[in-house]
Amino acid sequence: MAKKIGVTMEVGNDGVAVITISNPPVNSLASQIISGLKEKFQDANQRSDVKAIVLTGNGGRFSGGFDINVFQQVHKTGDISLMPEVSVDLVCNLMEDSRKPLVAAVEGLALGGGLELAMACHARVAAPKAQLGLPELTLGVIPGFGGTQRLPRLVGLEKGTDMILLSKSISSEEGQKLGLIDALVPPVDLLTTSRKWALDIADGRKPFLRSLHRTDKIGSLSEARAILMNARQLAKRISPNTPQHHACIEVIEDGIIHGGYSGVLKEAEVFKQLVLSDTAKALVHVFFAQRATSKVPNVTDVGLKPRPMKKVAVIGGGLMGSGIATALLLSNIRVLLKEINSEYLLKGIKSVEANLKGLVSRGKLTQDKAGKAFSLLKGVLDYTEFKDVDMVIEAVIENIQLKQKIFKEIEEVCPPNCILASNTSTIDLNVIGEKTNSKDRIVGAHFFSPAHLMTLLEIVRTENTSAQVILDLMALGKAIKKVPVVVGNCIGFAVNRTFFPYTQAAHMLVNLGVDLFRVDSVITSFGLPLGPFQYISPSLFRCLHFVYVYDYLSTEESF
Repeated sequence: MAKKIGVTMEVGNDGVAVITISNPPVNSLASQIISGLKEKFQDANQRSDVKAIVLTGNGGRFSGGFDINVFQQVHKTGDISLMPEVSVDLVCNLMEDSRKPLVAAVEGLALGGGLELAMACHARVAAPKAQLGLPELTLGVIPGFGGTQRLPRLVGLEKGTDMILLSKSISSEEGQKLGLIDALVPPVDLLTTSRKWALDIADGRKPFLRSLHRTDKIGSLSEARAILMNARQLAKRISPNTPQHHACIEVIEDGIIHGGYSGVLKEAEVFKQLVLSDTAKALVHVFFAQRATSKVPNVTDVGLKPRPMKKVAVIGGGLMGSGIATALLLSNIRVLLKEINSEYLLKGIKSVEANLKGLVSRGKLTQDKAGKAFSLLKGVLDYTEFKDVDMVIEAVIENIQLKQKIFKEIEEVCPPNCILASNTSTIDLNVIGEKTNSKDRIVGAHFFSPAHLMTLLEIVRTENTSAQVILDLMALGKAIKKVPVVVGNCIGFAVNRTFFPYTQAAHMLVNLGVDLFRVDSVITSFGLPLGPFQYISPSLFRCLHFVYVYDYLSTEESF
């Protein structure tokens, strides 16, 4: 049975109208939902039996934000009028400027436009562990429902700007400390507390606060400008080639200088400009492309269920093997790390430990969680404990004979349903597995270095790889916070098939006399983090630099 999509309103005997957004799975703000919200708020404001209003979302989620499908329609047609008018008509006029108090009852998540609706309410009550944030800049636009003005006024200019520029979400617990959330209550008490809070505002027992009118957390103009100067430096560092970060800061500054309502009008104008930009078109395409990777014909649509991966063996403790092991451990998966001798094994274990310590030092992981993850690792020198593993990931050097030998050995010692995966970046999987009798279990699991940080995972299928194995590896990839992409078994698979001609073109330019430093400079100016020669290896790049300088000086001296 299809779930009903729309906006409902129920008025209780206490005089509180509860307006509920329903658009599974995350209550996205489609045009139909926005029209429904306008209608219900108009109705609630006009009814004499309504004293106060509570806004909430159905199914344990407030709202995941604006419906990004509308962006796609705008990009296909070039018709900006497809974007509904929300910032002034709904958020300012019907919600924030309502004479009747409005309280947001937030559970699960309030992201993007969802959080912007909540900030337009006169108070916010939330359940624990709700996710709050404005991620719009990841799509090449800025918050468009007043978020650039209200978030800094609620959490402070420095914190608000930081959250928007970095698309950084926070928990409702942190939100309460910052002033974004007024009260935290258990989910079962969320509506009851929100109703009472709204009535308390109506009866004058709690303040009637409009976020857009607040200035207490902005500071003086000189303080604000100093914060925005730092924000511009941050934007220049993290996004030197895209427009949305700098445009966002300009909009925030406009609101500080000319007032919040002026900032809202400026935000709406800039938002419409950015929606049609090449950056937004590209990032929206990436957004949908990433989600499309989770749908693989004859794999995800045939009723199969992924099997749990509780114990995984990694063969090879080098750079890739230790990184893969770290990624698995961080998701509470037990790992056997196998090496050929004690010296190499100790190095591999120390590499895993160093990876975890690095995450702790950067504030990405607590010491307790790092210790727990490391406790799930066991080093081995033989296959004795492979008898109950769910998957083996081979991560040794790119040597066909060695890989063939390993696959023949693990086929004999591992359970019959164990997945046999290789981290090869280039070698034909049919060649790797040609000496086995389990070709339906052989699959590529190509991670990228450093494997515990890089999010892409190429899942390489052969014509024999079973759908169940592909599905299992896709599920594992998501579990360890990767973006799994299923590709075919061909030279270079997908990434290296692109990367090879890219680097070949760079070498051809150098061979034709172009300065290799200029090649890298042009590429980094274009927006990539590293040029092709920098990417080869920092140590090799230093060597090339030395040879280049030595050759140049030798030539100069010859004159």
